[in-house]
Amino acid sequence: MSEVNARTTVGQATGRGQVIAWGFWDWGSASFNAVILTFVFSVYLTDKVGDDLPGGVSASSWLGWALGLSGLIVALTAPISGQRFDASAKRKRSLGILTALTVAAMMLMFFVHDDYHDLWLGLLLLAVGSAFFELAGVPYNAMLRQVSTKDTVGRVSGFGWAMGYFGGIVLLLICYFGFISGDGDTRGLLGIPTDDGINIRLVAVLAAVWFAVFALPVLFAVPELPPTDADPGAARAGFFGSYRVLWRDLTELWRVDRRTVGFLLASAIFRDGLAGVFTFGAVLAVQVYGIADSDVLLFGIAANVVAAIGAVVAGRVDDRGGPKLVIVVSLAAMLVFGTLLLLVSGPLMFWIFGLLLTVFVGPAQSAARSFLTRVAPPGREGQLFGLYTTTGRAVSFLSPMLFGLFAWIFEADRAGIIGLLLVLAVGLAVLLPVGRPDREESAPIAAE
Repeated sequence: MSEVNARTTVGQATGRGQVIAWGFWDWGSASFNAVILTFVFSVYLTDKVGDDLPGGVSASSWLGWALGLSGLIVALTAPISGQRFDASAKRKRSLGILTALTVAAMMLMFFVHDDYHDLWLGLLLLAVGSAFFELAGVPYNAMLRQVSTKDTVGRVSGFGWAMGYFGGIVLLLICYFGFISGDGDTRGLLGIPTDDGINIRLVAVLAAVWFAVFALPVLFAVPELPPTDADPGAARAGFFGSYRVLWRDLTELWRVDRRTVGFLLASAIFRDGLAGVFTFGAVLAVQVYGIADSDVLLFGIAANVVAAIGAVVAGRVDDRGGPKLVIVVSLAAMLVFGTLLLLVSGPLMFWIFGLLLTVFVGPAQSAARSFLTRVAPPGREGQLFGLYTTTGRAVSFLSPMLFGLFAWIFEADRAGIIGLLLVLAVGLAVLLPVGRPDREESAPIAAE
């Protein structure tokens, strides 16, 4: 990598308004994470659309495998993203395009009817939307350095995650009271019929509009980075050429900063476990712990509240004690409460230990983003977050596949928790020997 004279480094933020505009993308993105992927549409697919699916494989297992395939697709395409975002200075435009594609996939979910024949369309749209959403996170996360300082990067990252969680809370409340609450043939204050799943299909449309509206501020408020001559070869490289660039950068990174390589590997594993907790939490709530379909949204709201509070509090701990401390404590606590959750039964126990588990998800996610921002070379944020996404999605099949595998082996969805705990434990073990970043540092760049 050549030396970069970047204008935007940690310590050169531009203003509170841009921080808020940046955080609104997280607020809007909750529509995909909370409503589509976790608490509403995925449950609709497994509990309604695929309820009478013929054959020996459950809809929950198909969901896990579909999301695992989506992760493999992201792993193959992310290498060309972050490199080009940096080299061509197209972070903001790429964020807009990928967000629009995610919104389009969400809108099309309206056509997934309550019929097991439509399960495959629902799984396809969920997998495709998840892929676009994950890729959009590359340029978005790279912008963290543009809106933070060396003293506030942890808090700004935590603010973004909290915005996401609170955005999920607000939208879940709207969905619950407007479209889902109650019994009978019509639901919610709007009196939407449940026939053919029309109320849930309309929720998917609402979620798409929500994401589109709140994604706009960052596209107007945060300026595009100016073009640099950091790595013109990355911008010109084709699909396969991007892998040569990726290999070059990884070998160089290994030579000059092995700690970052170790963190990329560790975070790839534990972030997949974190994603698995939220992805399969609602499915487990309904299928294993006996929570009603309508009440699972209430749990989702509570889970988002505690995760948001955890992210805000941990952001201050991050800026004082470092992001590694936050991640280690969070993962250890999740292993304890996840094990207890595996052993208990009933809705009350799920509420207690499920919330204790999710309170640590936000801090771990926020601190992981903060960690990489602190060690990223100026001007290479997109490239490193591209590697962050690539390594993450390269193993993103672990949680979905292991959840499906253990559920299939033991013929019980509860056993899928074992797979999630296994991923978190391995991620923690790989992270422990990784050195923590100093607050004042920025990762070295080797001159070619």
